[in-house]
Amino acid sequence: MSDKSMKHRSDNVLEDPGALAIATMYARSYMTAAAQNGVTAPEEELNSLVDDVLVAFPEFEDLLLSDSVGRDDKLAVVDRVIAPKSSEFFANFLRVLIRHGRITMLPMIQSVLGRLQEEAAKKRRVRVRSARPLSDNSRTQICDQLRSKLGFEPLLQEAVDPSLIGGMILQVGDTVYDSSLRSRLKELKGRLVEKALNEIQSGRDRFSHPEGD
Repeated sequence: MSDKSMKHRSDNVLEDPGALAIATMYARSYMTAAAQNGVTAPEEELNSLVDDVLVAFPEFEDLLLSDSVGRDDKLAVVDRVIAPKSSEFFANFLRVLIRHGRITMLPMIQSVLGRLQEEAAKKRRVRVRSARPLSDNSRTQICDQLRSKLGFEPLLQEAVDPSLIGGMILQVGDTVYDSSLRSRLKELKGRLVEKALNEIQSGRDRFSHPEGD
């Protein structure tokens, strides 16, 4: 399975509330257990397995994550292949996922874990859509304003959208800040239409109540 397909799969969990809740539960449990066991960087082994091993060896990914492979066979893979080269803490985490039928969610759990760690470090991902690529100066201004107004370290995820014409759209979590020229033109058009309708209605009112009645 390619890196693109894995990214698509892990992104999908963030769009599925049910899957997100499950992935978040396991990611939080992983962080808590790591702290209790003195594991200082629990993301390192997880990132290495998902980003390096599974991407480089799609056959191994299919073997570990495929629904067509039985639980006992997956446990055997962990014992023979992963456990000898990993910490017992990480190997046990994989065994728990396999026994509960959640090993297919491993890339999803990785994505959620990364976000939880960012939040713990007072960092937030901010999606930025702009009509043109951001300049270094614009990028610095955006980050400075987000830090001062919202109190976190922004991690910008940039995308170019020429349909915006000008300006940009920022999304922090579920909150969207739209300062695009397209949005302003749409708002202006709405105001002009509303003004025209009010004038038409006002004219009707005058004709329906002529002087002298």
